[in-house]
Amino acid sequence: MKRILRPIMLMFVLTLAISACKKTVKKEVQQEDTYVADNYNKQEVDIEMRDGVKLHTTIYSPKDTSKEYPILMQRTPYSSRPYGEVNFRKQIGPNVHLMKEGNIVVYQDVRGRWLSEGHYENMRAYIPNKTSDQDVDESSDTYDTIEWLVNNVDNNNGNVGIWGISYPGFYATYATIDAHPALKASSPQACIGDFFFDDFHHNGAYLLSYFRATSLFGTPRPNNDQPIDTAWYTLPDIQTDDQYQFFLDAGPLKNLNSFFEYETVDTPTMRPDGKTDDFFWNELKEHPNYDELWQSRGLIQHLDKSKSHVATMIVGGWFDAEDLYGPLETYKNIEKHTEGYNTMVFGPWDHGRWARRNGRSLVGNYYFGDSISEFFQENIETKFFNHFLKGDGGEKSGLPEAYVFDSGRKEWKTYDAWPPQGVEKQAMFLSEDQELSTEQKEVSGIQFISDIKKPVPYSEDIKSVFTPRKYMTDDQRFAARRSDVLVFETNVLEEDLTLAGDILAKLKVATTGTAADWIVKVIDVHPADTETNEEMQDHLKMSNYHLMVRSEVLRGRFRNSFSDPEPFTPNKKTDVTIKLQDVFHTIKKGHKLQIQVQSTWFPLIDLNPQTYVDNIFKADEEDFKTQTHTVFTDSSIEFSVLK
Repeated sequence: MKRILRPIMLMFVLTLAISACKKTVKKEVQQEDTYVADNYNKQEVDIEMRDGVKLHTTIYSPKDTSKEYPILMQRTPYSSRPYGEVNFRKQIGPNVHLMKEGNIVVYQDVRGRWLSEGHYENMRAYIPNKTSDQDVDESSDTYDTIEWLVNNVDNNNGNVGIWGISYPGFYATYATIDAHPALKASSPQACIGDFFFDDFHHNGAYLLSYFRATSLFGTPRPNNDQPIDTAWYTLPDIQTDDQYQFFLDAGPLKNLNSFFEYETVDTPTMRPDGKTDDFFWNELKEHPNYDELWQSRGLIQHLDKSKSHVATMIVGGWFDAEDLYGPLETYKNIEKHTEGYNTMVFGPWDHGRWARRNGRSLVGNYYFGDSISEFFQENIETKFFNHFLKGDGGEKSGLPEAYVFDSGRKEWKTYDAWPPQGVEKQAMFLSEDQELSTEQKEVSGIQFISDIKKPVPYSEDIKSVFTPRKYMTDDQRFAARRSDVLVFETNVLEEDLTLAGDILAKLKVATTGTAADWIVKVIDVHPADTETNEEMQDHLKMSNYHLMVRSEVLRGRFRNSFSDPEPFTPNKKTDVTIKLQDVFHTIKKGHKLQIQVQSTWFPLIDLNPQTYVDNIFKADEEDFKTQTHTVFTDSSIEFSVLK
């Protein structure tokens, strides 16, 4: 009996000891970060624009008034909160270094958003020839704001910089057009360039995965568009984590209209037939082609009006699912049209990741290295703004023309131009037996069935997301093993292959239908002995990982013109050329280069009926047909290869 009681007593005593230890352990209380409140004064003002509309503006000024400071400004549709002069942001400015060095930091609600007056227009069109004070756009609003700031904010040194990520990046680009003389530096980051190629469309295909973001931009402000300090929009609730199944069950896009009918029994809305209460959803579904609406709102075509006295540094992520077209085309067009200082920085980031400080740098499952964002903030971004706002502002900034990260070698490179000198075009052909060959072989057709009831998923994850990001580096083995995804692959490479610049997929295709989408993916197939990083999803290994380096879709109706769509002639061999955005990635020795071709990518993009209709947003259930597609082996992929 004693032998039984002794271990029981020992366990009891041990339990009491552990319990006592737990009681004496103090919970670590995280100290609130009050740096901004301790070191800055805050002021809120309503700045009057030339047409009389007032824009709500928040100004953080250093408490140390013994010297003058530049003004760093961000204009945003996402709110300059927290509102109230006693409420402070935890961090201000582009990064912690610029905050602690001391700058006057300004945030402004753009016209028609939050506490600013006026009416909001999504991607407001630029007015090139203004004839009166009533001709206003984001360029004039930025000009008028800067004019007020340099004349009314104490201790400013007369130099202004602007930055922004995503939509605020669009406003940072806009600021360079007809710019105020005091604007010396602009850094558009992940900047929207054109909504027909960024975010909600890719080459004319509607990104269904951005469905939930629609109301953020299209819900009218209440009370006759009066300023408001709380969110007035709600995101659609699809009430499931299985986004793929939800959209498959929903059927045609017109069945989603009900998510954008916002009236209640107490506040009915009288809307025209076929319209919803969300003006952005109405624009999407009433303008399926690249018509005057989208063309007028694109900013890329107006960058010839960027002023050369504004130094620009365009920042983007090689794996940015939202805005990759915008920053690349912004850099290239400013470079083409102006003589001023213009540089680009592209790292291994998804949307806006460079503004965070996460230590280990990943996109989805894929690990690229340590402290990459921290390096950018300290050694690139801070250096840029300090040179042009506090330094002499000359051409010799100490930064290269192109600061770019090779996502295959996992290292930074600097070049005097982008694409770099030494890039050559190299074609590879989509051949039989899943071969990606350097020479064209006998021409034949490779067929696959595109079943509209079983579209190819863009991710193997079961999830519902606000906007997708992780898929840009997802392992593509799940897709490669489907019969409706064609795979073409090199042998194991005997030497490194560095892709640096754009990629052109020159497809020769046919379909039994009259409409089809075409998706091309460029994939780095890793060796079997590749070590798995600690953040990898449990069901995956890095062994044989199929890293998607670049991917793009073209809605086939737009193969010849984004403005004038046309059907396919059934079974007729047809050219479809897809421009994939730039990459900087080395397929290393021992890896393989793979191309995947498919016609559905769901629900990243909406489902093509595969029979031609004038407007897919108004297609009926019976318009959707399973078809057989053919890819011919004289199709090629033209790479930009750095020798």
